[in-house]
Amino acid sequence: MAFSKIFFIIAVVAFSVIHSSLATEFLVGDESGWTLDFDYQGWAAGKEFRVGDKLVFKYASGVHNVLRVNGTEFQQCDAAGNTVPLTTGNDVITLATPGRKWYICGVARHCAARNMKLNITVLAQGDSPASAPTPSSPTSAARGNAASSFYGGIVVMVGFVGMPILKVKVKPRSMEHAFDNELSPIYEDTKHGKGVAIANSTD
Repeated sequence: MAFSKIFFIIAVVAFSVIHSSLATEFLVGDESGWTLDFDYQGWAAGKEFRVGDKLVFKYASGVHNVLRVNGTEFQQCDAAGNTVPLTTGNDVITLATPGRKWYICGVARHCAARNMKLNITVLAQGDSPASAPTPSSPTSAARGNAASSFYGGIVVMVGFVGMPILKVKVKPRSMEHAFDNELSPIYEDTKHGKGVAIANSTD
């Protein structure tokens, strides 16, 4: 009974953290960051974005910003007047819902003239992309490795928790069987005897 309760608790915890465990953090533009004259659509091509993943926009604070816009605003490189920009230079956006997402830099003409804009499609967990990535896709491979590590960790955890609970007691029936009993498995419970500002948001 005790083992069943512990196993149930482990299962509940495992399923409650599985999405965060498998989430991917994307540094927009990789080592180039959020900057001028970079092909962000080329950067996004082939990547698989899913609910729970994070986009990290890194740039020089005060030089650029990040605006979440709709499709029309994206095409026009012009955000609505009430759009609040992210300005820390280390902005983290958690992709909370599936669908199309659009991001631009609202400084001067950085979007219209210098290509500072990003458009991605976010998939729900479990959905397949319209054009499935090849088996060698870095994102898919990373998710596969994360999943393997996660489930492998659960199996190991269950094993460590279960071992001290299992007790096999062998009681010798007679002296002539005492030596045989020494070879029997006996499990005993030995348990007792500078700071960088970060803007976090969801989209």
